[in-house]
Amino acid sequence: GEREREEHPWLEGKEKFVTALVLYKLKTLSTTKQYRRRRRRRKRESTTIKKMFRNQYDTDVTTWSPTGRLFQVEYAMEAVKQGSAAIGLRSRSHVVLACVNKAQSELSSHQKKIFKVDDHIGVAIAGLTADGRVLSRYMRSESINHSFTYESPLPVGRLVVHLADKAQVCTQRSWKRPYGVGLLVGGLDESGAHLYYNCPSGNYFEYQAFAIGSRSQAAKTYLERRFESFGDSSREDLIKDAILAVRETLQGETLKSSLCTVSILGVGEPFHFLDQETIQNVIDTFEKVAEEEEGEAGEGEGEGEGEAEAAAAAAAPAEQGGSGDQDVAPMEM
Repeated sequence: GEREREEHPWLEGKEKFVTALVLYKLKTLSTTKQYRRRRRRRKRESTTIKKMFRNQYDTDVTTWSPTGRLFQVEYAMEAVKQGSAAIGLRSRSHVVLACVNKAQSELSSHQKKIFKVDDHIGVAIAGLTADGRVLSRYMRSESINHSFTYESPLPVGRLVVHLADKAQVCTQRSWKRPYGVGLLVGGLDESGAHLYYNCPSGNYFEYQAFAIGSRSQAAKTYLERRFESFGDSSREDLIKDAILAVRETLQGETLKSSLCTVSILGVGEPFHFLDQETIQNVIDTFEKVAEEEEGEAGEGEGEGEGEAEAAAAAAAPAEQGGSGDQDVAPMEM
């Protein structure tokens, strides 16, 4: 009270100090809350700006992002990964193309994924089938024009370069979009058998064996284990490896001839498709071999168990007879 203040004047200064301290703490707490709110707001704004920039840079194929990427081209390459799997492999004299027959529903038929370009060139696609059909028609036209002009078959490498140039133009025109399809181009010319992969970005690569499309990584793993032997493979072995690679992409689904399409071209053999009966015979052959190997492995295990039981039975009487001899020295370990 006032009496205490008169008796002790220093109390007034203490009250002022306490009041100032409380006000300082309240102000500091308020500032901390404001700082945290401001920090959260800036974080939200930063996230929004990043999303805005991404949306800004992926609306046009000719616009580069700050990280040096063309998002529209990447989206086209993603469309290839979503398509049904296509597989190609080659030896010195033959090229085999195979694909998975994927129907949209049980009531519809599958779309064609392998196209004939010429007697010495074929193409398998993964991605947008409509784009693949247009590009295969362009390749067919180029091959016919070259044959008419020069009276000789079009080299495979030259056709692949023309195709890559056509795809690259779509990455530099704002009124166009990249082709959403990847192509495996297989062919035979004077320099031998070839297998190329054409990317929507306009890049192209030559392979010994390759797989594209959905779940193609399993097929790539199989091909990577076997590709060193493909150069000397026979026609039948090449077809078998192609069908086995297709089976890897099914991930547990039973392989049937109706689920895959296989084509082949080679020396003295124009491009053509294998009929369903031939494909099914190949499937039955390697499935029968697999069953026989499993049976032999089971018999080997059975014989091993029988020998172990016989040895145990022979050892049992010896142990019983020797247990009564107390003077026999123990066996050395």
